[in-house]
Amino acid sequence: MATDRRASWLKGVLDLAVLTCLTEGESYGYEITKKLAESGLGEIRGGTLYPVLNRLEEAALVEAEFRAAERGPGRRYYRLTEQGRAFLHEQGTAWLRFHQVVKSVLTKGGAEE
Repeated sequence: MATDRRASWLKGVLDLAVLTCLTEGESYGYEITKKLAESGLGEIRGGTLYPVLNRLEEAALVEAEFRAAERGPGRRYYRLTEQGRAFLHEQGTAWLRFHQVVKSVLTKGGAEE
């Protein structure tokens, strides 16, 4: 029974991936989706990304600001807060430890990198 578990794996790490995209400075939704795709996570649709950004904003991990554009629609720009940086450091470290444990278990069971 082969099923694609990628979506459920992504759900567990998407908050951290989005926060990581903001470590180099503010960005807006489309730029974030491009960065995530370029990193190998695949296409993240707006219906998935924007609820994550809203949740991160409600938790005070990111701040958002709407800016009108000279041409075309305005954009909502997101930036990492200090609380967001601390959260990313703490939870990113915990995720990497968890990853190492899972990797160890799977390689013992015959999985390959």
